[in-house]
Amino acid sequence: MKRSARGVRDSAGRAAKWMVPGMGVKRWFFVLILCVLIVPVGFMYFAWTGPLDFVGTRVILWLSSLRLPDGVPTWTLGTLAMIVGVVGAMSSVVMLNRSLLRSVGTEPDVAVEHIYVRRALARGPKIVALGGGTGLSNLLSGLKQYTSNITAVVTVSDDGGSSGRLRQALGMIAPGDLTDCYAALSDSPVLARLLLHRFERGEGISGHTFGNLMLATLSEEQGGLANAMTDVHEVLRVRGRVYPSTPVSTTLVAHLEGGETVRGESRLHVERAGRRVERMSLDPPNAGALPEVIAAIEHADLVVIGPGSLFTSLIPAVLVPDVAAALRRTSARVVYVANIMSEPGETDGIDLEGHERLLAEHLGRTADWVLVNASPVTVGVRERYAQAGAHLLSPRGVSANFRQRVRLASLLREHSGQHDPEMLAAALLRLLAREGRSQ
Repeated sequence: MKRSARGVRDSAGRAAKWMVPGMGVKRWFFVLILCVLIVPVGFMYFAWTGPLDFVGTRVILWLSSLRLPDGVPTWTLGTLAMIVGVVGAMSSVVMLNRSLLRSVGTEPDVAVEHIYVRRALARGPKIVALGGGTGLSNLLSGLKQYTSNITAVVTVSDDGGSSGRLRQALGMIAPGDLTDCYAALSDSPVLARLLLHRFERGEGISGHTFGNLMLATLSEEQGGLANAMTDVHEVLRVRGRVYPSTPVSTTLVAHLEGGETVRGESRLHVERAGRRVERMSLDPPNAGALPEVIAAIEHADLVVIGPGSLFTSLIPAVLVPDVAAALRRTSARVVYVANIMSEPGETDGIDLEGHERLLAEHLGRTADWVLVNASPVTVGVRERYAQAGAHLLSPRGVSANFRQRVRLASLLREHSGQHDPEMLAAALLRLLAREGRSQ
């Protein structure tokens, strides 16, 4: 009984607040009621044939007393009253919505975008994207225009730069590629810009990005980033989800021809010295994955691996045993997005088919499709890349088995050797719609 009485008082208190002057709501509500009443009055003016003994009698009599220009039929007044009522009602609803939205700090144009994301994009395909670096963040920025059911699985074995310093100081996983992906999927342009801001001065923080420091703070506060994922997604208004491939701090190990090993991603390019990489591994090798990552892969409509650095972004993501096992048993189609150009110091001498073969050897399965750029790369762009030691990855001369899995699409960003995010995302969605549903 007491609880019921308290509920009544609370409801009465909330109702009383609406009556406070300056709320910007009552005026449009009363205009709406007035316009709703005008519409039937206008209709009855030219449609009513019975006695004028209803509530609109005086209004109709007043309308009837008005003099119209010669040749104008009397039913024009009734029609005009209906139009005024409908237009007024619609306008009052719009203004009422604008007033309510602005009262809670949301502009109407922004609200439309939020509704579109929550309603339309929420019905989009479930896509899991694996990798790291610029390639993954560019892909995500394109995919988020088509669906909000995105799960990014990010390589976290980087041990150089800001990420390396934070790993060494705090024993956390590398936050750099996570930060880039959060910025790519954030619905707030301001937050996306702040996340990527790199401090250029200040003892101890010079060289760090704001996003890396924020993730380091959450990791320290909650005993690891795995425990902070929900908070991060909520704070950053992320369109989708971003998870590390493993919550365990791992070291990337390259096994070179001749039996030598190189430990650490940052040392691979320096110590490889042109020798062929036979295989990659993680230390510890049995690093686990988050349950959310495994569930996303198992229930995905499409899994995308790439584009990105083969040995330092793509292969490390599938070296996590639980992730590789989920990729092998998923019913989703797995597509490997091939790089347009090779990467100097990392994939020298490896052709297009060799890229996918190395990925398959570490994953334990081949990709269902290999998405390859079909747009011609200009001579100027190829010469610029050649000066840095990179070459074009062409589908010519590949084996028959590999050719059957190749899918061509225009993916090239103008005047570059990289993928255009929107063109890449659109090509993946077309591929899924055309071939994924039928297999």
